[in-house]
Amino acid sequence: MKKNKIFVACDSNNINKVKEIIQKTTNSKIKLGYKFGVEFLNSKQGRNFVSKLQKKIIFADLKLHDIPNTCVSAIKAIKDLKVNYLTIHISSGLEALKASKTVSGKTKLIGVTVLTSLNNEALKQIGFDKKVKRLVHHQAKLATKAKLDAIVCSAQEVDIVKKVFKKEIITPGIRFDNKTNDQKRTLTPKEAFQNGSDWLVIGRPITQGNIKKNIQKLIDHLS
Repeated sequence: MKKNKIFVACDSNNINKVKEIIQKTTNSKIKLGYKFGVEFLNSKQGRNFVSKLQKKIIFADLKLHDIPNTCVSAIKAIKDLKVNYLTIHISSGLEALKASKTVSGKTKLIGVTVLTSLNNEALKQIGFDKKVKRLVHHQAKLATKAKLDAIVCSAQEVDIVKKVFKKEIITPGIRFDNKTNDQKRTLTPKEAFQNGSDWLVIGRPITQGNIKKNIQKLIDHLS
């Protein structure tokens, strides 16, 4: 039976908390990876901690968003961490995406579409004239042109992305209930997998409170 794949978001710069998350989420019924964002990787001990993790699937959620040369330099600067996945904003542009892909090596380069904290109203405030779904579809086509390895998008846009992007799809904004926190476009884990997501990114629903009970709740939800 194919295992469901989950990235646990280690959104903390507290080393002990991250160790607890990793220890208490270990489970044979689901395939797990661990996502570390700019908060952790920019902390004093975070980078060193990740460099010593062994036999774990590591997702460095740096969300690179810069000119091509700077994106390339940033990827080279973390080569020693040997992360499995690394994010870059598709809005960095096609040239930056292609340049980054040429140096990413064994690290899978993930294109970030519209953040799940944004909705149509927020996009309009920023200055975009496209609505979320149209913009995500456009970005997915760019990711295909750049030959990226994966895309991050809301589970609500997976069906649109799959029409133009044929590799891995990773979806954040996953909630067990209607507590969306700072997310705008959310779905439950079961809904996200049914929509075609390959990996889910789950943070607070797992890491807040009793971690072991939360993992079991996830397993029960998906069974």
